[in-house]
Amino acid sequence: MRRSIITGCGAYLPERTMSNDELARMVDTSDEWITARTGIKERRIAGPDETTSTLGLKAAERALAHAGAKVADVDLIVLATATPDQTFPATACRVQSELGLTSGAAFDIQAVCTGFIYALATADNFIKAGQADTALVIGAETFSRILDWEDRGTCVLFGDGAGAIVLQAGKGRGGAEDRGVLSTHLHSDGRYEKLLYVDGGPSSTQTVGKLRMSGKEVFRHAVVNLSDAVSEALAATGLTPEDIDWVVPHQANRRIIDATARKLNIDPDRVVLTVDRHGNTSAASVPLALNEAVSDGRIQPGHLVLMEAMGGGFTWGSALARW
Repeated sequence: MRRSIITGCGAYLPERTMSNDELARMVDTSDEWITARTGIKERRIAGPDETTSTLGLKAAERALAHAGAKVADVDLIVLATATPDQTFPATACRVQSELGLTSGAAFDIQAVCTGFIYALATADNFIKAGQADTALVIGAETFSRILDWEDRGTCVLFGDGAGAIVLQAGKGRGGAEDRGVLSTHLHSDGRYEKLLYVDGGPSSTQTVGKLRMSGKEVFRHAVVNLSDAVSEALAATGLTPEDIDWVVPHQANRRIIDATARKLNIDPDRVVLTVDRHGNTSAASVPLALNEAVSDGRIQPGHLVLMEAMGGGFTWGSALARW
């Protein structure tokens, strides 16, 4: 059975760090208020010369180096972002050009914070169908460009960054003991659009717009939807929460992450957390956390890794892989 195997990962964070204390000088908030409600202590902010594509390119180059893969081998780039460089062309095409590639397919996916899971599922299916052999899956965001810096309910939450993985075709027997992506599960429900959205766009307002969110409602839906997506992945593979070595969640809010782990009876020590230092980096969140856990040696070959996320739309989903 043809499998897509994660052979490498990489990440990039802008140099500038914005602390809670710095935010407290801009809006009516405090380090104590932000930490208690979100678990966030700091976040990274892209510099004036940095764009989503420049962040994504650096993460992609590091992922390729980690995988020991040649740029020329890449025949698919799927880039997840809600903050593209331009309305078009796709930011993935810009990354493709900067890598020096002139063949294969490159396109963006927009599922906001669930974007990386959507991109991973898409690339996985391309590989399983035999339409690609080596894929770059990138999550990259510059959310600082769409924040209302006078809205303390949203501007304290988000940061910029990029993460990437390399998926390469391999073989397995079709069971949970295989190495590679074991299952992916995607969902959306557009009825909840106005709970988390940007109030602009080229077709509606001809402006970029700013992020708007109903935090309490998003929290309530997030715990239920994320728990369901995780349970779905386990059911599809015949596994239990005890079988999972690491959960790599979307880093939206420490309280959401903790509540989801409790609901699923997953040991908090097996949950990868970066929200305190990165904030919510939307589609970059999961690959940034994944890269950190691989780099520091927590995730080892053979480990079962469960990734999950939820974002505006609403969109949500999960992906289960054996490292």
